Amino acid sequence: MARIKLQFTSEFLFSTTIPVRITDLNYGNHLANDKVLSIIHEARMQFFNHFGFSEMDLAGVSSIMADVAIEYKNQAFYGDELIIEIGVQDFERVSFDIFYRISTSEKLIAQAKTGIVTFDYHKNKVVAIPDEVQKKFKLM
Repeated sequence: MARIKLQFTSEFLFSTTIPVRITDLNYGNHLANDKVLSIIHEARMQFFNHFGFSEMDLAGVSSIMADVAIEYKNQAFYGDELIIEIGVQDFERVSFDIFYRISTSEKLIAQAKTGIVTFDYHKNKVVAIPDEVQKKFKLM
């Protein structure tokens, strides 16, 4: 069976720490696979906020997550402090990828990528990535 192999080629622009909560565990008593998606969502919100943006206001447009890929590497447990490093790559006219490296101080837990599309809810259509977003995410 072919496995997902995520490749990240840019620098990390942002890092945050998020603890594994008791509600993040599954029946195996480790970090549940679906909770990783919630954790990267929180990390993405912090990332956008760090640059003065939000999901609904990315320099005047909104963002929509078009796809996601997660490559699980190791287990994480209640109380582990997850370090999430974030970088951006693969800018297109209306989309870009956000890459996440999720680890503890001892090991890599997972890598993930979300495809983000810029969207105008008033016009109900995809729109070009604002120059301000590209400048901030490419040069930092």
